[in-house]
Amino acid sequence: MIDVAWAQSAAGGGLAPNDPRAMLFNFLPLILVFVIFYFLILRPQTQKQKEVRKMIDNLKKGDRVVSTGGIYGEVVDVKPETVILRVADNVKMEFAKSAVIGMAPKGE
Repeated sequence: MIDVAWAQSAAGGGLAPNDPRAMLFNFLPLILVFVIFYFLILRPQTQKQKEVRKMIDNLKKGDRVVSTGGIYGEVVDVKPETVILRVADNVKMEFAKSAVIGMAPKGE
């Protein structure tokens, strides 16, 4: 039975099993999945991380930000690794810069 299958594949004019083109055609769907994965998931994620890093590096006194815990505050002081936020009158909290996830919308 296997001899018949080998004979049919060789006589059918298809690619031989050891042909490099056959190996490429076998891996083509896998390669396409990785390319799609890169453009739909990895690339947008790295771009967003770059934008957040740039925003954190450009924090200055008076900016309104939101932390990962959902706390809104105004930047009072920026230190090398931390930022101090005023979250209410006479209430200041110190956060790691990495805890700041974005700028607060205007008017809040």
